[in-house]
Amino acid sequence: MKKLFLILVLIILIVIAKFGFQPLTISIDAQKALIEEVGVYSNEVRRLPDGTFLVAVRTFMPDVKAEMVKWWFSDYLQTTEHYKKWHPKDHVWMDWENKEKGRIIGASHLVHEYIGGDLLKLRIQFVSPTELFGYDPNNKNTFVICARVGLIDEEINQAKMCHIVRDTEDGAEMRSRFWLGHIAKRKENEIIPSLVGFVGNTFLVRLLLLNENDADNLREHAKEEMEYLGNLLPTIYQ
Repeated sequence: MKKLFLILVLIILIVIAKFGFQPLTISIDAQKALIEEVGVYSNEVRRLPDGTFLVAVRTFMPDVKAEMVKWWFSDYLQTTEHYKKWHPKDHVWMDWENKEKGRIIGASHLVHEYIGGDLLKLRIQFVSPTELFGYDPNNKNTFVICARVGLIDEEINQAKMCHIVRDTEDGAEMRSRFWLGHIAKRKENEIIPSLVGFVGNTFLVRLLLLNENDADNLREHAKEEMEYLGNLLPTIYQ
């Protein structure tokens, strides 16, 4: 009986370490915050019950429309020179992988950029919004772009993100959301089972490796680059 009790305790501890205490999935959180709560959105950095960090940024873009932001990602953004316009201080270099003209889903944006003083080399793989929402929220007045964020030098993903841009009377509003600490081993564009993914997504490892300062640096970087984008687009789009 004692042995059975110890086995049950061990199983419970493994489940807690693996999943943490996570009352909301990403899809529910994303749908509620990015789609349903019109007019209500907090700029925040917050550790979630599963040990991950949530970073949320809201950007007002006067004289910009959702279609213009879609054009920026799918058509205009082609060179390092273009990329540096987006954030002259932090953006260093860019390239594309699997990019088709006029399309963004399936492409990976390869970037070198400073966040909080550290040079990061990232691979941002754009995926269908159905991966986060369970359906595609894009429409005539709304542009939604979602991605898995990983490293260029290693086949490891570390986060997920989503931007949603809605037309307003005087321009557009962008809501950005990042979920830090979603670790996955990848092979090309596919996620594959791995020990790295299992261990990296445990509550204790997320608690040890993720810190609020890094999350806040990302919040500040995203705030700055989207303000730059909002100022650039009206002129460039013309």
